[in-house]
Amino acid sequence: MDPKGHERKVYFDKKMGELQKLLLQMGGLVEESIARAVQSLKEQDLELAEAVCRDDDNIDDLESKIEEGCLTFIATQQPMAKDLRKISTLFKMVTNLERMADNAVNISQVTCRIGREPLIKPLVDIPRMTQITQRMVKDALDSYIQEDVGLAVQTIDMDDEVDQLNAQVFRELLTIMMENPRTITQATYLILVSRYLERIADHATNIAEEVIFLVTGEKHSRQ
Repeated sequence: MDPKGHERKVYFDKKMGELQKLLLQMGGLVEESIARAVQSLKEQDLELAEAVCRDDDNIDDLESKIEEGCLTFIATQQPMAKDLRKISTLFKMVTNLERMADNAVNISQVTCRIGREPLIKPLVDIPRMTQITQRMVKDALDSYIQEDVGLAVQTIDMDDEVDQLNAQVFRELLTIMMENPRTITQATYLILVSRYLERIADHATNIAEEVIFLVTGEKHSRQ
């Protein structure tokens, strides 16, 4: 490698390291937001729900900072080939993370609406969905940092379990509504919570699919 090429590579690695550090910070906040949102619902903790909504601004700030860093880097350094794909992938990941955080806020808003009512059923499947989605977020980010296709595929495969739990929650709550019409409002909100978690899993899947394309240059096809 010529001296200028080596210098560009060192600079690229340095800047990517800085952006990836911000990405992991943002991902950690998103994971925490998801967990706290469902915790606020399970414990009917209105203060915690309101905190999740307030703290979303920190995630939005990181999103803006990372996006600005990506655009500035592309404009000033004009990266090519895989380097460009790596920055583009990071840019898309940030959008997916921000949407995950929005869904966590949606869950917290449900808590604010029904948090003073006794829950019509113990929350079992929704916390399970939460654990899986948090794992998916973490693994999707790790697969990007490590360029690990195997980990990305594992992340995508976990989405099936989330979909199954989402369908199970819907069936159970629909049965409850049919048996007791007075539960319809709360049951509908709980169905929405399950749906928000399913969307979070979809965004984690999007990230994992982008990682596979980054590393292999090919789109992932689910069996």
